[in-house]
Amino acid sequence: MTDHVPYLLGVRVRPERVDSTGYPFNLLLVSSLDLQFDSPVTFFVGENGTGKSTVIEALAAVCRLPVSGGSRNELSANHGPDMTSALAAAIRPSFRRRPPDGYFLRSEFQAHFATLLDARKADPDFSGDPYALYGGRSLHTRSHGEAFLAVLLNRIRSGLFLFDEPESALSPQRQLALLAYMSALVSGGKSQFIIATHSPILLTMPESQILSFDGDAVQEIALEDTTHYQITRGILHNPAAYWRHLQAPPETESKTSDKRTSAATRRGASKRRA
Repeated sequence: MTDHVPYLLGVRVRPERVDSTGYPFNLLLVSSLDLQFDSPVTFFVGENGTGKSTVIEALAAVCRLPVSGGSRNELSANHGPDMTSALAAAIRPSFRRRPPDGYFLRSEFQAHFATLLDARKADPDFSGDPYALYGGRSLHTRSHGEAFLAVLLNRIRSGLFLFDEPESALSPQRQLALLAYMSALVSGGKSQFIIATHSPILLTMPESQILSFDGDAVQEIALEDTTHYQITRGILHNPAAYWRHLQAPPETESKTSDKRTSAATRRGASKRRA
C-alpha cells in the first residue's frame, strides 16, 4: 500500500530528544510513536485527550506548515495562539518526496485564519487577492460550515493536507461532499490526507487507513471496531436501549457516563446479533 502514498511515508520518535517530565512527552504513546502511512488517506481516531491533535500539529511543523493552521504562506503570520510544536523536535519524518503544496486545517483556529485574510485585504502593501484561493470573498461573510467548505473545496488541490476535526462545522451532507472531493483528488495520485476526526461518516472512505490513539501505543483498526462507528450505529439502530442506560441512576460519580455508554454499546450490539 505504501506504493500509493505520494509524500509522507511515516514518522517516528527520536528517543534521545524525549523529555518525559512534561506535556506532550508524558503521553504514553509518545515514547513508542512509530507511524507508517499505508494509504493516501489516513485517519486518527480516539477519545478526547489521547494525543491526536498533538501529533497532527507536530506533523504540520515537520512538513513546514504553521501549527495554528494555513499554508506555507502563513508560516510567519502569527495568526493563532500556537507558534511551535514541542513534539515536532522529537520526531523524524520519512518522505517519499516533499509535497509541492500543503495546508493544515485546524478547526479551532480557523476564525483566526479568516481574520488574517481580512487583514491582508485591508493592507495596502499586500499584493494580490488574499481571497483568491478561498472562494473569492471573506470567510467571515459565510456561515461556519460554508467557510470551512470554501477552504476545503477551493484551497485543496495537489499536495499534503492535514485536517484536525474538519467535521466540526460540516453537516452530514457536507461531509459526504468532502469525501467525494477527496476521493477525486486521491485518484490522481498527487494528494495525501492525514485527518484527526470523530466522524464515522468520514471513516467510511474506501481503502483508507484508520489509526487508533486509544491505548498506550497507536494501533491500526478497522472501521467496524472503532467506538465512533459502534456507538453511532448502535444508538441510531436502538436509541431506547442507550437511553435506558443514560437515564439510569448513577452507580458512582466517577466514570459513570463512560460505563453507561459502554454498557449501551454492548446491549445494542447484542440486540443486532439477535
